[in-house]
Amino acid sequence: MGALRHALAICLLPGTVVVLVPALIIRAADSVSIGWGLPGALAALPVAFGAALLVTGGVLVVWTITLFVRVGRGTLAPWDPTSTLVVQGPYRHVRNPMISGVLFLLLGESVLLGSWPLLAWFAVVAAVNAAYLPLVEEPGLVGRYGDDYERYRDAVPRWLPRLRAWEAAQPPP
Repeated sequence: MGALRHALAICLLPGTVVVLVPALIIRAADSVSIGWGLPGALAALPVAFGAALLVTGGVLVVWTITLFVRVGRGTLAPWDPTSTLVVQGPYRHVRNPMISGVLFLLLGESVLLGSWPLLAWFAVVAAVNAAYLPLVEEPGLVGRYGDDYERYRDAVPRWLPRLRAWEAAQPPP
């Protein structure tokens, strides 16, 4: 049952945002221009950059999901959250590495495929998360984890990673 609940959360959340909606956008807009119409070898630049963004985003998403399972003992889904505050790995540098990973994936798709509509979808997802995180998710985390989350929130930035990893004075319960 544990694998099923994780698979469901992954399919419904990042799967929908990164795979399903972009596929529907590409199909509806017929908007692929690999290489962005650049001449010759220059067309390889956006392809290489898009691929690098996809790899970076994929690594972050897989890493953070793994931490949610192993450390947090929960899923990425708000309806089945972690029971333990996760402050390991990339979470020691930035509070939202999973969302950052999803945004890297979306930006990578739009750059790799040369798609303005996908770039617009990236902007929508970024804007929704920029509003949702401080207005909904963070107050919920304060409610669940209290002072531990508040110390973490005060020390670790939401989006731009800190260079030195944060070390909790006391590990969360």
